[in-house]
Amino acid sequence: MGKPDFRMERGLIRRGVFPVAGVDEAGRGPLAGPVAAAAVILDPKSLPRGLDDSKRLTREAREALYDDILARALAVAVGFASAAEIDRVNIRQATFLAMRRALEALAAPPRHALVDGNDLAPRLPCPGEAIVRGDGLIASIAAASIVAKVTRDRLMSRLCAHYPVYGFSRHAGYPTVEHLAAIGAHGPCPYHRLSFRPFRPDGGAT
Repeated sequence: MGKPDFRMERGLIRRGVFPVAGVDEAGRGPLAGPVAAAAVILDPKSLPRGLDDSKRLTREAREALYDDILARALAVAVGFASAAEIDRVNIRQATFLAMRRALEALAAPPRHALVDGNDLAPRLPCPGEAIVRGDGLIASIAAASIVAKVTRDRLMSRLCAHYPVYGFSRHAGYPTVEHLAAIGAHGPCPYHRLSFRPFRPDGGAT
């Protein structure tokens, strides 16, 4: 599979649509912590090299690209929806909420949003379109995927200092064997998503 490129953004810019923000999320699947969404407006004249879907990059590569994106991008913002919000409205709606927050926090208001996935959040502050596997196709979305992933991983590492028994710095809240064993031994902490397995009495999940 090829690397993400800037062709779609350039096409929008040629039609007078700018700024263009890429949007992606991190943390839909974990049992703990917030879901994070990043919005990134890349500078057409200073694109980071090596952008890719964050899942295809090593941790070291993500960290280096994160710094490069922040140094080069015209605007970057991250929005969160907490575990309590996820439990209240479900993970899909909480992801939409985080995406809206990220776009609204950008220093340069975007004219258009390119969003990873097949589902466009309602009530975005600008027109947008959902692009399936966009993080592997669209440079701005790839940049957003990296920013969202690195930001959330760092947050979970800080959370680990307060709740070390769960090992959040090692698995970022995902349902690993280690994490499930810790939940079994200690029960949930205030940052666990109680609407997810294994917390719901019926064994279900949002």
